[in-house]
Amino acid sequence: MSTTASAESPASSIPVFTTIQAYRQWRQAAFDGKHTVGFVPTMGALHDGHLSLVQRSLAANDLTVVSIFVNPAQFAPHEDLATYPRTLPTDLEQLSRLAHPAPHRTPSAVFVPAVSDMYPSGITQDVANQKGTFVEVKGYGEQMEGRSRPTFFRGVATVVTKLFNIIQPTNAYFGQKDIQQGLLLRRLVGDLHLAHPTPAHLHIVPTARDPSTGLALSSRNAYLTPPERARAPAVYAALRAAATQWHSGHSKAHSLAAALGVLEAAAQDGGSEGVQMRVDYVEMNDPETLDIVPDGDTMASRESKPAILSAAVWIGRTRLIDNLILGDSGSILPMQ
Repeated sequence: MSTTASAESPASSIPVFTTIQAYRQWRQAAFDGKHTVGFVPTMGALHDGHLSLVQRSLAANDLTVVSIFVNPAQFAPHEDLATYPRTLPTDLEQLSRLAHPAPHRTPSAVFVPAVSDMYPSGITQDVANQKGTFVEVKGYGEQMEGRSRPTFFRGVATVVTKLFNIIQPTNAYFGQKDIQQGLLLRRLVGDLHLAHPTPAHLHIVPTARDPSTGLALSSRNAYLTPPERARAPAVYAALRAAATQWHSGHSKAHSLAAALGVLEAAAQDGGSEGVQMRVDYVEMNDPETLDIVPDGDTMASRESKPAILSAAVWIGRTRLIDNLILGDSGSILPMQ
């Protein structure tokens, strides 16, 4: 299959497409060759979590496409769009080193569009002044992360709809760390009857973690100072403490109290080192509706129906999120 990359793209052993037209020519050749295409959308600043998604795609698809696009529409006016790390040369170098051994596959293409191409009507972070077409998934973007970031999922749904329309993937891969995003996008592709991908081919992949601390890998971890990073594993520890109580038969309220206790102890210890910690939320939600699980519910009363246990915690100026799935995760995560 022949490919052409834009002359403006950085040097890379992988074809880099910076225009929609050039990418669509490549995608048509993939259709003609009856090749399956896996897709991993990213905002760059790639880490091992992103790369694990790419490896999952390499294992399951003939071709794998990675997009790198820092999406202005999912940043509120006070958020860190300007300072979000942009590391395209390093990202391309990391991708060029990836390979799946049997059969031998490497990343096939990288899509790096311009903001003006993704938002032809222009884009501002102020929703009230935005023009053009935007996508909302009503009833699924207001809970969990949406309570703290009310315009976030509107921006996510909009840009991913655009990317799916451009990339037309057979399969798409998202990390469990951003589980609400994955569940909302499954709802979106079903409601809009998208063929590329279908809901069954939008995969939520278990969170990649630091092997020694359990800290969920995230581009924002780079913002942490060394003392802050030393406290960051408390988020995962808190979730595990709550999960232990839940699986022991205790109520949701009791389980969340266990998580908050871990975080309060970590905040007290960190305070002596000048590390400020603040809990945004620790909550349990239903994966189908995203509604909050009642405080009195237990694992037995839910008849082992899964629940999402999630947390968002500020450590210094960095907001970290993480989650665990309680109960049977088979309907949410792909088979291992």
